[in-house]
Amino acid sequence: MTSARNYYVVLFHSVTHAIKAEKVLKEAGVAAKAIPVPRHISSDCGVCLRCVGSQKEKIEQTLFEKVDFSRIAHL
Repeated sequence: MTSARNYYVVLFHSVTHAIKAEKVLKEAGVAAKAIPVPRHISSDCGVCLRCVGSQKEKIEQTLFEKVDFSRIAHL
């Protein structure tokens, strides 16, 4: 079982970017789940993607130059 501290969230400037990123990550075999952005992390776009921490580098590489994201934050 994975504890909450092993998750990261990918933050976006818009819901459109979040949806596109979810599709791109899924096609690359990266598990990502759309969730509401925790208020203690950001008040920007209301949707982020939760991902397992062990895949952080793959997420960055997969999204680089394909989808505009704000940042990746530890959950």
